[in-house]
Amino acid sequence: MSSTSPLIHNFSAGPCILPPSVLQQASEAVSELDGSGLSLIEISHRSAAFVEVMEEARALVRSELSLPDHYEVLFLQGGASLGFLTAAMNFTPAGGSMDYAVTGTWAKKALKEAKKMGTAQALTSSEDTGFDRIPALPPTSGADAVHITTNNTIYGTQYAGDPSVDKPLVADMSSDIFSRPIDIERYACIYAGAQKNMGPAGTVLYIYDKRRAGQTGRDLPSYLDLTVHADKDSMFNTPPVFAVYTSMLTLRWLKSEGGVAAMQKRNAAKAACIYAEIDRNPLFQGYAQPDSRSVMNATFTAADDQHTPLFLEACTAAGINGLKGHRSIGGFRASMYNALPLSSVETLVEVMKEFERTHG
Repeated sequence: MSSTSPLIHNFSAGPCILPPSVLQQASEAVSELDGSGLSLIEISHRSAAFVEVMEEARALVRSELSLPDHYEVLFLQGGASLGFLTAAMNFTPAGGSMDYAVTGTWAKKALKEAKKMGTAQALTSSEDTGFDRIPALPPTSGADAVHITTNNTIYGTQYAGDPSVDKPLVADMSSDIFSRPIDIERYACIYAGAQKNMGPAGTVLYIYDKRRAGQTGRDLPSYLDLTVHADKDSMFNTPPVFAVYTSMLTLRWLKSEGGVAAMQKRNAAKAACIYAEIDRNPLFQGYAQPDSRSVMNATFTAADDQHTPLFLEACTAAGINGLKGHRSIGGFRASMYNALPLSSVETLVEVMKEFERTHG
């Protein structure tokens, strides 16, 4: 399998496509890590070999996102679903509140979890239009922080950049982390499940401002206290070694390919390619409003519902995987994470054009 021509064009929304070189190295490490005679998944997480892996992974996050020294980096477990509560508990003071921009299913779930531990409310929402847009963020109502979900995989919407608000941002970046540069100083905390754009399922990345941590006045459970994990260098409990190792390999690949600035250009080219065809081809129509469209997940439907299964069959015949849309909205979803080459998007566009020729 080459780095530019996968045998299968993988548009899966997650777990995500990974670079072929990363898959090769990770598979080798499962058998034996760096000539140690031991598998990656059987070595002690306290061994020098894995401590080096963890430290390199954290250092790569820091360098690739240009993090200042006052930001901490952790690789933990629980995914973004636990992050919903963890972020709220660590950055909502006792007696304080957090405002939420409800822009999709995951943002709605984040608000639901936050309400279980304190005051949390919707600042704005696009649910009334089926989450087809990113609504403007109004001034906050005295909240201590504002929570956003930067990219919405199900509905194909995304913030165009880092929002400007009058309070620190807390962000779920699970599906677009490392796809573009970040103005990190706007954020008190970022959390991101690895399986959307960084690695395999099993670990979640936390990046947070140490100056704003530990200030809530809450007696937090140890596992949910980010400062406890930081004090143990992300080793408070046994880390998910395979997920961390493979994320480290992906970050190495990212650096070798030119970093997040290069990814931003590549992703823009892929998005321009697919959206141009969606807008041109009368057999398809986009789901998200044009000014809210995601670079990571292009969502669209067939103009004629009877064409939906036929188009999916055509995609399967062309070696295209994972294009079926989420059950919430149906249709199609082309997830175009960092490792997906432009050639895969071009293949999809050619199938769309051929489908127009044969079914238009």
